[in-house]
Amino acid sequence: MKQVSYISLSVLAVAIVACERSSEADAQLNTHVVAASDSAISFSDTVRKLAEKIDAQLGDQIVVPMPKDAGGGYTHEQHKRNAKTIYEAGKLYEFTGDDRYAKHVEKLLLAYADMYPSLDLHPAKKEQSPGRLFWQNLNESWWLVYTIQGYDSVKETLSADAREKIENDLLREVSKFLSQGSPETFNKIHNHGTWATAAVGMTGYVIGDNDLVEQALLGLDKSGDYGFLKQLDELFSPDGYYNEGPYYQRYALMPFVLFGQAIEQNEPEREIFNYRDGILIKAIYATIQQNYGGLFFPINDAIKDKDIATVELQYGVAIAYDLTGDPGLLAVAKAQGQVVPTKGGKKLADAIARGKAEPFAYTPMRLRDGALGDQGALDILRASTDPNDLTVVAKNTSQGLGHGHFDKLGLLVYDAGHEIIRDYGAARFVNVEAKFGGHYLPENNSFAKQTIAHNALVVDETSHFNGSTNEGNQNAPELGAFFTSDSLQATSAAITTAYDDVELRRTVAMIKDAAFAKPVIVDLVEGLSDSQHQYDLPYYYNGQLVETNFDIEADPTSRRPLGGENGYQHLWHVGESGVVNDIAQITWLLDRKFYSVTSSVPENTKVIVAEIGANDPNFNLRREPAFIFRTQSDEGVSFASVIEPHGEYNPTVEYTVNSHSTVKSVDHYKSDTASVVMIESKAGQKVGLGIGRVNDDTIEHSVMVDGEAFVWTGPYKIFHSQNHFDGGK
Repeated sequence: MKQVSYISLSVLAVAIVACERSSEADAQLNTHVVAASDSAISFSDTVRKLAEKIDAQLGDQIVVPMPKDAGGGYTHEQHKRNAKTIYEAGKLYEFTGDDRYAKHVEKLLLAYADMYPSLDLHPAKKEQSPGRLFWQNLNESWWLVYTIQGYDSVKETLSADAREKIENDLLREVSKFLSQGSPETFNKIHNHGTWATAAVGMTGYVIGDNDLVEQALLGLDKSGDYGFLKQLDELFSPDGYYNEGPYYQRYALMPFVLFGQAIEQNEPEREIFNYRDGILIKAIYATIQQNYGGLFFPINDAIKDKDIATVELQYGVAIAYDLTGDPGLLAVAKAQGQVVPTKGGKKLADAIARGKAEPFAYTPMRLRDGALGDQGALDILRASTDPNDLTVVAKNTSQGLGHGHFDKLGLLVYDAGHEIIRDYGAARFVNVEAKFGGHYLPENNSFAKQTIAHNALVVDETSHFNGSTNEGNQNAPELGAFFTSDSLQATSAAITTAYDDVELRRTVAMIKDAAFAKPVIVDLVEGLSDSQHQYDLPYYYNGQLVETNFDIEADPTSRRPLGGENGYQHLWHVGESGVVNDIAQITWLLDRKFYSVTSSVPENTKVIVAEIGANDPNFNLRREPAFIFRTQSDEGVSFASVIEPHGEYNPTVEYTVNSHSTVKSVDHYKSDTASVVMIESKAGQKVGLGIGRVNDDTIEHSVMVDGEAFVWTGPYKIFHSQNHFDGGK
């Protein structure tokens, strides 16, 4: 291995501040970045502002307190601030050559070198992998990642004695603790392990310790069964999807790209960015694709307001552009509104200033899940390349480990910059101490993770896999075909293990046809069983209810919880109704646009109107409305729905256009191997979707629809209204 000193990613960086929370992490990752515009970034302004900040600290006493407090407490926050200062002052010295900054870094590092060797485990240690400076060693890994970069910036200014003390009593000690002292984390295939291996590996490069680098890359025993490369093998699918979902994908991206860059700089012969068919670059692109209107899809334990401006993705975009020159990435950088002040960030800003940006290719895609791509998928349907246009997310992924939710075959719908049919995400207020110290709230387990909290079919008021994460991790949906054309995008999946004797199926399609002013979504949900069960299909809609084709018997003066467990205890029963002629139609208004769901439902189905918030004495849950189709059956069920954007409401000039749904009816016809969902508009036009149950382009299907055979070959077929329904021939 070549002995090349690691020069950090942020050659001109202002700051990477703190550690993002993970499954138990408690520190929020921030950065000081420069606002991006169509002109070149002013790095002199960046450095000037940073100098003003650090100059104000130069006369202060060095404060390195004995560890005492848990996350958010004084000592915890002080150690975070110190790591930030080490990093920032180091970068200032690197850029300005002002010895005052190097001296400040030296004082801080020597103070830690005096203290660290005598530290025992943190007095407020967490039960999982405690740290010494911090209550968990995830924070310790973060601290070392940024501290080692600050040390790298100034080490040539230090005396031999100072370097020896800092490296032996601090950097090696922390590295040893994170590796040999914490094997359960260091050898873990998990984002905590990624942070640990990145910290130790980067330190190995800086201090010239090949052994640390090899341990970081290959695991403690250097077998390759653990370590950074194994994490690249197992944590991402072949398409770059991270198995905990997009919220944790953007978080885990940081140590992956930082250490990846360090490997590339020190050992280019490893060709790390070509490893596993370029998996690091694929991961960056997959992270970008998993957003709508700038916000990441909020599946699993996700904070819903996390957006693409997050620092992890800023680094990812800068690195990816440096490697690929893709002009679409410039549009992403512009959408982020800022770039990291690195060589890569400057390259982005300069290219934007030269007008080289092109629209990023937001496209329909299947992002397979699992290391081999055989654990389901996240399927994304998009009406256009506009990131704010109609978009559908079919959540047919694996469980997602401990951060996963029990929502197999779940659904999210977006349009015009909003969630239309929404996912709850996580019950958590990050860094809001008054809300359970910023941890995941108890309601995250009792509601947000439960199946009824999502737009997924629930059987007998019991969550998928009976709420067992271990069982969920062992079972993933079986994927059907994923298809895209100009007029049809479609995906399907099935799972037989969510319940003992019920098979769940869902097909979701986006259709463009002359019968509708805008694309519409077909949503076919099926539960197949020969036993008696209750089936609930919820839709969490976003907006103001304006119209139904049934009369709701509301609970005007009192409410009761919908059930007693599995998330039902957190739903208020607001009202209910029967369904007329087995067709339910609900319309709501959101931001001047109307949306309708028209559903063909089983006989004797009732519609329950619900609202989140029951049994919530601390007001931890958002009050969001839902309607739930409920039916009892001993022969399975199918719910065939059309989700339709339509019309406009303008309160300024007081006009309303097309506020009523254009759909008259929806019908579901079946054969042994296929289905047809038939949509009839109020104008008499008919549009059909043929769905084959087998993912095979050569198999011919035939379904009888009102005495006429509809015939097609392959998984899907759209029967357009203008074809007069000649059986698709």
